[in-house]
Amino acid sequence: MAVRDVEVEFSREFKGVLDTGQTTAAVGSDPGELEPYDMLFAALASCLYATFLDIVNKKKIDFESAKLTVTGEKRDAVPSTLKTVNVKYVIKGSDNEKGLMRSAELAAKYCSVYQTISHVAEMSWELEYKK
Repeated sequence: MAVRDVEVEFSREFKGVLDTGQTTAAVGSDPGELEPYDMLFAALASCLYATFLDIVNKKKIDFESAKLTVTGEKRDAVPSTLKTVNVKYVIKGSDNEKGLMRSAELAAKYCSVYQTISHVAEMSWELEYKK
């Protein structure tokens, strides 16, 4: 993936439609619309999970499901860049805690979105297991 683009068309207000070429989503600040940090955190969770999934599949580690929750805090100064970001994984249905932990470490190392955000924010992640 060398070059990607998305298009967001806005009205005169902060109302827009994101078009990726594969899907669309409403952008804005009303219920049912995506705000900028919603999209950034979704990009982070998606990149981390895709990377994590590649790693666990190569290691042949089985699990039922995963939920990633991204929490961030912005700085008070303008521009209010991210100060901290935490990603919490909740993994269900696996006995291989050590393998999952190592896979999450590698995902953080190789996920390009995680690495990009790490240039402005203190990044952390945690892993919780559920049977």
